[in-house]
Amino acid sequence: MSHVFVYAATRTPFGRYSGALAGTRPDDLATVALEGVLGMAPGLDRARVDEVVWGSANGAGEDNRNVGRMAVLLAGLPVTVPATTVNRLCGSSLDAAMIGSRQIETGDADVVVTGGVESMSRAPWVLPKPGRPYPAGDVTAVSTALGWRLVNPRMPQEWTVSLGEANEQLADALAISRERQDEFAVDSHQRAARAWAEGFYDDLITPVPDVELARDEGIRDGTTGEKLAGLTPAFRPDGSITAGNASPLSDGASAVLLGSEAAAGQLGVEPLARIAGRGTAATEPQRFGIAPVDAAERALERAGIGWDQVAAVELNEAFAVQSLACLDAWKVDPEIVNTKGGAIAIGHPLGASGGRVLGTLTHRLRESGDRWGVAAICIGVGQGLAVVIENTGTIR
Repeated sequence: MSHVFVYAATRTPFGRYSGALAGTRPDDLATVALEGVLGMAPGLDRARVDEVVWGSANGAGEDNRNVGRMAVLLAGLPVTVPATTVNRLCGSSLDAAMIGSRQIETGDADVVVTGGVESMSRAPWVLPKPGRPYPAGDVTAVSTALGWRLVNPRMPQEWTVSLGEANEQLADALAISRERQDEFAVDSHQRAARAWAEGFYDDLITPVPDVELARDEGIRDGTTGEKLAGLTPAFRPDGSITAGNASPLSDGASAVLLGSEAAAGQLGVEPLARIAGRGTAATEPQRFGIAPVDAAERALERAGIGWDQVAAVELNEAFAVQSLACLDAWKVDPEIVNTKGGAIAIGHPLGASGGRVLGTLTHRLRESGDRWGVAAICIGVGQGLAVVIENTGTIR
């Protein structure tokens, strides 16, 4: 089996729902990220890209079903470059990287571009087709931006609660207080603002043409615990989850360039990190927030290391409560988790977030010189993914 390496990673700035990127189609956002990451490999003949694997949680509108292939065509890559789109909801682009890494490991490919995109602002409303012609009653348009829709009535009701209610249940079960959640959210904003100010993201961002968005739109530099404490609970009158301690609806795209060891000569750059382990896990749909716990344990086992060797964790912050639940279960030092901010501040465009955490983790390890890191993400309907990477600068 061949080793698999991360050679480059980039993403667009993430925009808020109905914000700066709302006027940009998702296939165009995907094209920006795809072109951006290919531009980081100056030696690459684009005809030598073996596969593009792209993530998207929607696909119902301008994503046009296979947004990966659309991005390949819009970016002007040779029409001989194949592309597919995968949908594992919030984990789609991390799943894309896992799929691409397996293709390289087995020798089916040398160079694979992976990534993902979501425009939650532009996600369409859908109408179910009527069961008979000329129905007399009204029909309701359903938003495809987030969550369950057109639910099969055979699904148990406890599985199909809203994402917010599912995490309220998690807060109750694990006694995770509103105060802890708000404190976690404040850290997310402060760390993200500091990372941008210090230039960490400068080499990780590809700007979107004709859009004035210099950094992630959701970051609130002045966020405090007092301000968050004044927000009204979003899902229960007496609940703990608010708009301030959960990730916002967002728009954006990410991309990661993967290759074999031999691909370095084609790409004109040295690898940044090695994909050392992968893990998937599943649980009851309403407990999706803690699914990364088992996914990360499996990825670490496959990498042959333990938590005591991990120096950096990038965990997508869908909700503060589920992030805290994972950290408590892993018993890791919170100071090594999301040191450059997380999705509560940065944003969570569903199909793009997995590529974001993987790219951020890679650059964190290069910055610090540490060896091992974990990227993990929770996924609606009860799943989690995790990837362990090794900083190639530490490999002797």
